[in-house]
Amino acid sequence: MEVRYLPNPESYRRMTTEELRQAFVLENLFNRGSISMVYCDADRAIIGGAIPQDAPLELTATTKEMAAQFFAERREIGVVNIGAEGIIRADGQQYALARNDMLYIGRGVRRIEFGNARGSHGAIFYFVSFPAHTPYPVTYVRAADAEAATLGSPDGANKRTIHRYIHRGGPTSCQLVMGMTDLAPGSVWNTMPPHTHMRRTEVYLYYDLDPDAMVVHLMGPADETRNLILRNQQAVISPSWSIHCGCATTNFSFIWAMGGENQEFTDMDGITMKDLR
Repeated sequence: MEVRYLPNPESYRRMTTEELRQAFVLENLFNRGSISMVYCDADRAIIGGAIPQDAPLELTATTKEMAAQFFAERREIGVVNIGAEGIIRADGQQYALARNDMLYIGRGVRRIEFGNARGSHGAIFYFVSFPAHTPYPVTYVRAADAEAATLGSPDGANKRTIHRYIHRGGPTSCQLVMGMTDLAPGSVWNTMPPHTHMRRTEVYLYYDLDPDAMVVHLMGPADETRNLILRNQQAVISPSWSIHCGCATTNFSFIWAMGGENQEFTDMDGITMKDLR
């Protein structure tokens, strides 16, 4: 497991593009036949990807970073399938996830396996995990059942649908809030106007981008922003002091996940357009 220690806002102002990428961008989460993970010191998030092949992949704890007997001993996990139909087994119970379905796995589940559905070899699992203090039941959420809200407009090039999967009012979790946003054709701006939220860390995974497409992701304090170029299936960590928005060469989708001391989706500090620099 790779370990990331995020810089503070003062150090950030002096960093090169490559240094920013090494700190905040997760470029290679998805590798065939294996599970890749990054441990982040901000809110102790673990971000990972799994692409099973012929045999299932078991999600296990690492001794050095986690000091746990099994991965979910003190953690909860949100998993999204962004590929073809796949299977997750949680303590022997099997869940079939179609594309964009999500599974919440609570603290205490001892054995977790990622696999392909019979006749398929295209499942791609993305997961985000945060520490948990209480066990809550495993909950399967179909993409069609997620709470949906449409925001923005074609004129602003930001018409988008927000799908809330794990949230207050939905599957119960300790601190994880997770969902997905789809931009309509012709819309390219996400999370604009931007915001920060001092009470939690957020992670974005951009996907459904063609190989030549890109997202120009904006980060940093409002008065000193930087940009990062993100490609398909690349993620970016957003600390509490940073905005997290962007513009792409085409419409796209992204999965957002948050963890911290407050689960209220609307707990954010808005930033006006005139204050961006």
